[in-house]
Amino acid sequence: MKKLCIYVLVIAFAFSVLNVNMGCNQVVASPNLNIESPAVLLMELNSGQVLYEKDADTPHRPASVTKIMTMLLAFEALDAKKLHLEDSISISANAAGMGGSQVYLEEGETQTFQDLLKCMIVSSANDAATAVGEAIAGSEESFVALMNKRAKQLGMEHTHFENACGLEAKGHEMSARDIAILSRELLLNHPEVTDYTTIWMDSIVHKTKRGESEFGLANTNKFLKKYNGANGLKTGYTSAAGFSMSATATREGTTLIAVVMGAKTKDIRYSDAAKLLDYGFANCSIYEDKKVLDGTTTWNISDGVKKQIAIKAKAPFRYVFIGESSDKKIEKKWVAIKNCAPIHKGDIVAKIEYKQGGKVLGHANVVALETVEKQKYRHALCKIFEQYIHIY
Repeated sequence: MKKLCIYVLVIAFAFSVLNVNMGCNQVVASPNLNIESPAVLLMELNSGQVLYEKDADTPHRPASVTKIMTMLLAFEALDAKKLHLEDSISISANAAGMGGSQVYLEEGETQTFQDLLKCMIVSSANDAATAVGEAIAGSEESFVALMNKRAKQLGMEHTHFENACGLEAKGHEMSARDIAILSRELLLNHPEVTDYTTIWMDSIVHKTKRGESEFGLANTNKFLKKYNGANGLKTGYTSAAGFSMSATATREGTTLIAVVMGAKTKDIRYSDAAKLLDYGFANCSIYEDKKVLDGTTTWNISDGVKKQIAIKAKAPFRYVFIGESSDKKIEKKWVAIKNCAPIHKGDIVAKIEYKQGGKVLGHANVVALETVEKQKYRHALCKIFEQYIHIY
C-alpha cells in the first residue's frame, strides 16, 4: 500500500511538471521562452494587449530607457507649438556637465531642437536629453516634475523620475509594464519618432567660440541590424541597472513592443528581446473591425433639446489571438453608457462589446460628436410656441 501511494504521487508530479493535456483544451498562458532577464513584457501596439510577461511590475533602474519619456514630452511640445524643430537652443552649464553617454555639448553652444532630439535618440546623449528638458520646461527640475505628472496620467504605477536622461539616482525607477505603456503612447501618437530611432549614422556640427566642428553620431541600438523589422525604440545601460531596452518591430502591419530589464549582458538583452518578438509574430493573429458602428451614425437620447446626436467609434477594435483560433464567429453587442442629456462632445455614450463563444474579447467606445443641453422649462415653452406659430 505504501509503494502504491508513492507511485501515485510520482505520476501526479510528472503530469504537473510536464503539463500533460488530460483531454481539456488548456492554453498555456506563459510558455517557457527561456528568458534570462529578470523582468520582461511583450505588448501588441494598437490593442495594448499584453502577450507575455515576467515580473513586469517590479521597479528597476531604467538607465537611458528613461529618455522615452523625454522623447514623448518633446514631441508633445512640438505638437502644442511650444517649440519648433528649427528653434535654436542655448546649452546650459547643467546640460553640458552631464556625464555618461554624451555628444560633448559646451556651455553657451547653440543647437537646433531637431539636432538635440537626434543626439538624444540616436546617440543616447545625456547632455542633449537634459538640454531638451530644459528647453521644454525652463529647468531640469521643472521638467522632471512634468515627467512624473505625465507618468501618473498614463497610469504608470511603478515609475518615478529624478532626471531627464537616466543617470543613476536614488528612487529613479520604472517597471517593464510602465515602459511598455510609455512606448505605446509615444508610437501611437507620434509615429514619426521612428524617423529618428532608425537613423544608423549621422552627424551634427558643434558651434562654439572656438569655431565649428563636425561630430559623428552612431545609433546605440544595435538591435536594428540584428532583427528583421526592428525600428526602435531605446536601449539603456549602467553598471547598476544592467542592460535594458524597449525593442519595437513591425512585420506585415503588426507592431510589437518587447521590454527587457536588467539583463546581465548586452547579448542576453538582445537575445531575450528576439525571443519575445519571435514568439509574438509566430503566434499572434490580429482581428480588426474598422466598421465598428456598421453604418450607425446617430444615438437616441432623452431629456435633451434634441432627440438624437451624431456619434462615431473612438477607434477601430483590435484583438490579438495568441495560440487561439480567430476563425470562430465574433458577435457584437451595443451597451448603453449614457443616453440622457446633458451630453458633451467627446463623452462616451455607448460601447460595442465583442464576444466569441461566450468569452468577452473587449469593447470599442462610442463617443458623442456634439454637445446637447438638458431640456429645461424655457425649451419646452419655445417648442409649444413654435408649434402654435406653425399651426396658425
